Amino acid sequence: MEPTSIKLSSSEFSEIYEIKNGIPYFKNYIAGEWIFAGAPRDVKSPIDLNVIMRVPDLPDDVIERAIDIVYSKGRWAIRDTPGEKRVLIYHKAADLLEKFKEDFVNALMIGNGKTRAAAEGEVNSSIERLRRADLDVRRLYGDYVPGDWSTESLEAEAIIRREPLGVVLAITPFNYPLFDVVNKITYSTVAGNAVIVKPASATPLPALMFARVLELAGFPKSALAVITVPGSKMDKISADKRISVISLTGSTETGEKVIKAAGIKQFVMELGGGDPVFILQDADLKFTAQRVSIGMTSYAGQRCDAIKFILVEEPVYEEFKKYLLEELSKIKVGDPRDSSTTMGPLIDEKTADEVEYAVKDAQSKGAKILFGGKRLGPTYIEPTLIEADSSNIRNLYVYNKEVFAAIAVIMKVKSIDEALDIANGRRYGLDAAIFGKDVDKIRRIIRFIEVGAVYINDYPKHGIGYFPFGGRKDSGIGREGIGYSLEYVTGYKSVVYNYRGKGIWEYS
Repeated sequence: MEPTSIKLSSSEFSEIYEIKNGIPYFKNYIAGEWIFAGAPRDVKSPIDLNVIMRVPDLPDDVIERAIDIVYSKGRWAIRDTPGEKRVLIYHKAADLLEKFKEDFVNALMIGNGKTRAAAEGEVNSSIERLRRADLDVRRLYGDYVPGDWSTESLEAEAIIRREPLGVVLAITPFNYPLFDVVNKITYSTVAGNAVIVKPASATPLPALMFARVLELAGFPKSALAVITVPGSKMDKISADKRISVISLTGSTETGEKVIKAAGIKQFVMELGGGDPVFILQDADLKFTAQRVSIGMTSYAGQRCDAIKFILVEEPVYEEFKKYLLEELSKIKVGDPRDSSTTMGPLIDEKTADEVEYAVKDAQSKGAKILFGGKRLGPTYIEPTLIEADSSNIRNLYVYNKEVFAAIAVIMKVKSIDEALDIANGRRYGLDAAIFGKDVDKIRRIIRFIEVGAVYINDYPKHGIGYFPFGGRKDSGIGREGIGYSLEYVTGYKSVVYNYRGKGIWEYS
């Protein structure tokens, strides 16, 4: 196929980039102004590693100006925009996303290496998230506390308000560069916060395009900035006292670094994962194999909720393994622009290198490669299924580190307790899945598994956050989800009214 390139057909995006020598140079959105400042940095497509765009590495003075405007003006501009009007802005933005859908789909296919189906799914989820912002609102309501339940507060009463904390720094990952931006902006600003978005360096385009959408939708200009900066500058930005909340989706290592740099702030972080799935002996094995295969390979396994460990009860192990291998054999790896492709590339060569290392590490420690593991190009690698047992699984690289690709370990277990011990032994605790019918076993797993969400008879999938998601242990802090995220971007304020001696209450 022809070399990759970014082409935006909608004239509304013409203001956010310039073409130089055939390559689009994109600007940053700084509180209502589109600017290009700083040395340009190449952004490559994972499909063929072609340079598809350039963005500026913003200099310190521009970053400082962005934070200053958002803090001094933007946090009040969004707070002084009535909630009803904010919701109308989200609905207008959803309409514009629909209007510009093809441009966003192409940006995700070329910039991320997503298949058309996956790209369309992300755009549709972003549209729905904007339209469901009204479901967040009830979580903003406060409380009334009467004073007559304590002798010290007689003849008093209080209103407990939920208020925005000010400025949210949203740090988004490469794998869902549109939805994660839309989601974080929505739940932060519906609560009345201003937002500074730091998109992933590998996939900054959807964030810049969505900033333009919000601008066209009437979003308060000073309440939003999108900054393309290298990770080396993030410690200083995270530590800035004008930022009250950091919302981050990324690796555990990145989360730890941000927390150390940021100091005392409010955090909501979805970090590393790689999920276990429990296959009970009474499961529908053909159906289960289909769902597990999707959970392994969707977006080339580059999802924090991708299945990485398949724990199968011994009586059905061989039969289930046969069905799963059949499903994996149907996966076609290739250029996502080809309609017959079902799994595209990894985001970069480094990730493919890590998969190869994990395969060799597993083989050196006695594990067996049942399927795949072969590199098909710089960023292309087959879905990989490794067979291990309880004697060596804890020594595997893939057990101790989240490998962000379509790679999973399958093993037979003699009991649910053995499976739980293996699953809970990892440092991560994002999600888990259970396939089967035995309610007693299912209930036992639910009780003892150390994760933030459990999916019964389906693979883990976070979707728009209608059901809240988030991890335990090294998989994160807090929860993302419609309504639930507001707890982390708002604070309580108690307003106590004293009426002592005013004759309003006459207690006996």
